[in-house]
Amino acid sequence: MRFTLYAFCFLLLLTSCATYRPLQRQLRQNPQLTDHFTGFALYDWEKQKMVVQHNADRYFTPASNTKLFSFYAGLVTLGDSIPALRYVTRADSVIFWGTGNPLLLNPNLPDTTVLPFLRNRPERLFFSPTNYSGPRFGPGWAWDDYNDDYSAELAPLPLYGNFVRFSSPDRVARLVVEPRFFQDSVTAVSLRRYSRNVQRSEIDNRFDRPEVVRPFRQDVPFRWSPQLAARLLTDTLHREVAVAPIRFDRSAQTLYSQPADSLYKRMLQVSDNTLAEHLMLLCSSVQDTLNVSVGIQTVLQKHLADLPDQPIWVDGSGLSRYNLFTPRSIVALLQKIYQTVPQQRLFNLLAVGGSTGTIQRVYQTDRPFVFAKSGSMTGVYNLSGYLITRKGKLLLFSMMNNNFAGSVADMRSRTAAFLTDIYRRY
Repeated sequence: MRFTLYAFCFLLLLTSCATYRPLQRQLRQNPQLTDHFTGFALYDWEKQKMVVQHNADRYFTPASNTKLFSFYAGLVTLGDSIPALRYVTRADSVIFWGTGNPLLLNPNLPDTTVLPFLRNRPERLFFSPTNYSGPRFGPGWAWDDYNDDYSAELAPLPLYGNFVRFSSPDRVARLVVEPRFFQDSVTAVSLRRYSRNVQRSEIDNRFDRPEVVRPFRQDVPFRWSPQLAARLLTDTLHREVAVAPIRFDRSAQTLYSQPADSLYKRMLQVSDNTLAEHLMLLCSSVQDTLNVSVGIQTVLQKHLADLPDQPIWVDGSGLSRYNLFTPRSIVALLQKIYQTVPQQRLFNLLAVGGSTGTIQRVYQTDRPFVFAKSGSMTGVYNLSGYLITRKGKLLLFSMMNNNFAGSVADMRSRTAAFLTDIYRRY
């Protein structure tokens, strides 16, 4: 009887392996998957086991798949709402410190709590930047990306997303600048030598814009400083905000802002780097210091020490090529996330194939089946998340493509074809 049971279990194991054998064959032989460095891990939730692994223990540049780690950091560190400000009242003054909250005056996802709070305080207002100990850029960021919207500076008190929005609604030479504070910092010049519409000076907030304006919209990061933050707040609140380098007071109260899910959703769906970086600052703020590295190390030690392979994780967004993760570690992370967040809520936060976010133009089916986070840069395209097959099976996957010479769009299509085949087959 015991022999029969062992034989049955062995046969079941062979059958399970055989079920996914065509995928292993594709990963080894399909020219669409073998002309570059490909890694893949597939986990069957019902069986609670990894069913396919191809280079799953090798390290890959994750790009914005890093945001899945930042998302998990927020889940295990923050509560339901974002800590927007820390403050104390002393005599006739309110002294406040930033938390890294990236939503204050952010045109994409504006905070609605901080401005009324500051505007209605009868005391004098003083901003202190002393709880921030990080650099303005993440490790390994490209210095010449300073003009691009995905490379806004890190700051303890971001304002307007730390960028200036330039737009022109028509072909009239009329340029709208938000915030208007920067209107006098813009000069009309011939920009034939530039490929961009607006070009900022590398070292300060001077902006060159074309003499002839066509309809466009461009977000250009500005150089942040405590003094500039105070001036922007003064201009917005119509009351003075001064800078005072006062040491952080651990008895400071916390003012809370938006539901955390609003930040997670935009970060994951449109892959907002600024939100991701400042999310890690928010996570570190619970320890009274603002530093992305501190937030990362704390989460790694307390919550991710059991991953199959130790992550090399250096920033919140994945903009750095110093980041290195393995597909099987990402799948292990996806398991942790799925155990933490109910499925309906989780799938609503992620990009949905054929519907929302960075994968809305692929996976066109009557019913969405891919809920995932993409990550791309030159020579890199990854997709990791959850797949519900045509038969209703839940699979967790991480597909990582590195070191290809073609376009990201082409690799996105190849990845979609492979995952769609899984959807139809299983």
